[in-house]
Amino acid sequence: MPSKIFRILSIDGGGLRGAFSAHILTCVSERLNIDLYESFDMFAGTSTGSIIAAAIACNKNPAEISELYQAHGKHIFSSKKKSIWPGKFKLGMHSKYNKTNLEKLLNDQFGDTTLKDVEKPLLIPATDIGNGSVHVFKSPYSDAFTRDGDFLVSSAVLASCSAPVFFDPEKIQNYHLADGGLWANNPALAAAIDANKRLNIDWNDIQVLSVGTGHSRTAYGTQKKRNWGLLNGWNSSEFVDFNLSLQAQSTQNYLSLILRKDQLIRMNFESDKPLPMDDSRIIDDLVSRADRIFTHESERLMKFFA
Repeated sequence: MPSKIFRILSIDGGGLRGAFSAHILTCVSERLNIDLYESFDMFAGTSTGSIIAAAIACNKNPAEISELYQAHGKHIFSSKKKSIWPGKFKLGMHSKYNKTNLEKLLNDQFGDTTLKDVEKPLLIPATDIGNGSVHVFKSPYSDAFTRDGDFLVSSAVLASCSAPVFFDPEKIQNYHLADGGLWANNPALAAAIDANKRLNIDWNDIQVLSVGTGHSRTAYGTQKKRNWGLLNGWNSSEFVDFNLSLQAQSTQNYLSLILRKDQLIRMNFESDKPLPMDDSRIIDDLVSRADRIFTHESERLMKFFA
């Protein structure tokens, strides 16, 4: 008797660029008539991806998740903090935005749901800046997991979304936590390893649908002389996004060396223009890109779910 396929849904971080991922999954759900909750055995998401992954793990409608970006995207990054330099943001003084609107949105979506209420395996990477280590929130799919069960899903997601420069770290009990994208912006490898080691799933039985949030090829470039000071040449927000993109690329490379081509689908895109994480004006373009890529990859996706 052939082994049962173990499917993992993994979603990258990327701020409002999560609109791309959410629309991809809405297309999978509606156009291919796929029940995402029933079709996947494990969910993993970092930062904005944790919102989507947690929502699906809680059996929410993908179309409703996609609508969140359209309806609330501009509000999440609209509440800027005041600087001691009026009208300017200076790295080292404080984060660029406060999390009031994001926190309210997450509380509205997940309510009192705790990680122990999530019946399927769910991984939400964060970064423990207090102890200088990784931190992964997990639903209790292993008897060895005794720490996270009573944590609210909304709190775990908020911690994973706390991207440096953009938001302050989140304090949960004695942990000071920041964006999981610092080490697992693409959480697919972390999820696959956990499936193998914690759930004893054979590598040959694992299938991964990994959804990105876009990669900008502009980065820094070398066409002009720059002052590479931390406050100007590196550009704090651009530097964070650059690092997150590198991490996502490296994870994809590693996973492609472990899994066969038929075990891994990566849905992402590249852009010759900047892809800011906090600009709601790009959401319509992201949805359009997602639509085109889904159409191009629909045959592969049908085989993946066959």
